[in-house]
Amino acid sequence: MIHNPILAGFNPDPSFLRVGEDYYIATSTFEWYPGVQIFHSRDLVNWDLVARPLNRAALLDMRGNPDSCGIWAPCLSHDGDRFYLVYTDVKRYDGAFKDAPNYITACETIDGEWCDPWYVNSSGFDPSLFHDDDGRKWFMNMQWNHRGEGTGGNPKNSSFDGILLQEWSPERGLFGPVKNVYAGTERGLTEAPHMFKRNGYYYLTTAEGGTAYDHAVTLARSRDIWGPYEDHPDLFVMSTKDVPLAQSAIQRTGHGQYVETPDGQVYHTFLMGRPITGPDGTGMYCPLGRETGIERCVWKDDWLYLEAGGLVPRAQVEGLADVAPRAPKDVVTEFAGQTLPSDFQWLRHPHPERLFRVDNGLHVIGRESFGSWFENALVARRQEHHVCTVETTVAFDPVSYQQSAGLTHYYNRFKFHKLLVSLEPDVGRCLRIVSCLGDYPDAALTWTPDMVPLADGPVELRAQIDNAALQFAWRQGGDWINIGPVLDASLISDEGGRGAHGSFTGAFLGMYVMDMTGQGREALFSRFAYLPKGA
Repeated sequence: MIHNPILAGFNPDPSFLRVGEDYYIATSTFEWYPGVQIFHSRDLVNWDLVARPLNRAALLDMRGNPDSCGIWAPCLSHDGDRFYLVYTDVKRYDGAFKDAPNYITACETIDGEWCDPWYVNSSGFDPSLFHDDDGRKWFMNMQWNHRGEGTGGNPKNSSFDGILLQEWSPERGLFGPVKNVYAGTERGLTEAPHMFKRNGYYYLTTAEGGTAYDHAVTLARSRDIWGPYEDHPDLFVMSTKDVPLAQSAIQRTGHGQYVETPDGQVYHTFLMGRPITGPDGTGMYCPLGRETGIERCVWKDDWLYLEAGGLVPRAQVEGLADVAPRAPKDVVTEFAGQTLPSDFQWLRHPHPERLFRVDNGLHVIGRESFGSWFENALVARRQEHHVCTVETTVAFDPVSYQQSAGLTHYYNRFKFHKLLVSLEPDVGRCLRIVSCLGDYPDAALTWTPDMVPLADGPVELRAQIDNAALQFAWRQGGDWINIGPVLDASLISDEGGRGAHGSFTGAFLGMYVMDMTGQGREALFSRFAYLPKGA
């Protein structure tokens, strides 16, 4: 039985693909490196990470990209000979403009070395590639309109100015006419085009309503690839807009892709959120970010509908085999060998040797400030459970208050909590807690008054998260000792601070070092444990 989400924690914008008996999902990674996560399954119940293909500077360099920019909405496809991956590297978020170059890379195997990219265009984001049955390839993306209200093709939001379609080939690039084939419905913010063909119809799946609580999967069809496209009788295949949390724990549904099994069963992926309330029991916050779910669908009169009817996806769905989802398990990493385990990623940088190395422990090299968009020495993993504990052991000897290392609950430069080892002139080497409490755009820091002097040698650090509550602790032998107050963990979420329409990733837990002196002071992390409740 499938239990949604099938990909827990920050895994949005699922592009869904079948090749023979193998199923693949590619998800967005935004500013986290390497770019794009690709998962594999044969039963649709349990999924394994098999590739992060954008793993070198020729394919991706995000130094300088703002928070929640970088890799938006990849599209994974196969033309019978090789895999194609289409992706955007967004360079600007704020203001009227989106600088959004689109690329295509390809590989004969899903886990091989992907070729240097073809640059395609920069007219908008969420690109997609459709392989027609006559061998032609068609490139799509939403068109971004910077001219302001009243100038676009969809009155709901002028910036999202329809879906562009043009033919593409590896040899010629884009060629032939380009046409805006679909303006979207009255929900607006039309993006994330994916095309498939069935019974002589071209079907165009899009996401609408923005990626918060008005989100939806929209479907339209045409006999001609150039349109005109006819909207679904219900407009949407999925949406949880205005559905109370008490009625559905799954919220924010939209942005997915259709796949049919060899025996004709029909599934559609979608992104989703599982909100919790804040510390005071109010509000809706998704610290795990946008996750990936899947639903079974049926065809009626050449239109796609959810198998159970309505628009709200189910928490449990029949899969392709009688298997159970894997149970949560403790993951304890001691950084043996010289390879960073696949649970971890870092920020933006195509040259990780500038930030860390693995050699009988994780050596993290202090670089720029906590919020740097260039060299931020943070190695972290996704938070996948609302209740979990993380522990690490760090050896670090700062010689200045401008140097610190420790454990962090992190979303971006505006939303984080850090338990750090640093040096205070009147205290010596000590522990402190610093947070940025969603202060956009200034990123003001909030320090707790506690400063705990440390003895020589390594120190163990812990973060215990229980939904909206975070408690840091430490020890140097003996029992764990809490430090600081209970912190607001719901802040480390899409909705915290600036809000969901400027925050597209999810909570990470990890190890960082900062050295504002520029001397590259190192810290050695010998252990990192992720302990979900129920493991």
